[in-house]
Amino acid sequence: MITLTQDADGYIRMNKHFPQNTAVAVTFNDGTVEQFTGRRLNEIYDAALASFRSENGLDAKGFSRRPAKTVQSKQSIEFVPITPGMATN
Repeated sequence: MITLTQDADGYIRMNKHFPQNTAVAVTFNDGTVEQFTGRRLNEIYDAALASFRSENGLDAKGFSRRPAKTVQSKQSIEFVPITPGMATN
């Protein structure tokens, strides 16, 4: 089992996918603990990554389609917003 803790801003640190059937316990700021499957956290991560890419003018693979003079320092995310109750969606 993997244990993650939500930070003060409401995010968990997740820079890669977890195995589909892995159990992940997330401790929230209010002290509650919720069980997620790796599959559910991967879905949340993918949604956050798609949102980040669309807001920053990146395509589905994370490439910038802006003029060449624009420099993107990073085309991915490391922190994923999460709230209690998301494990069942």
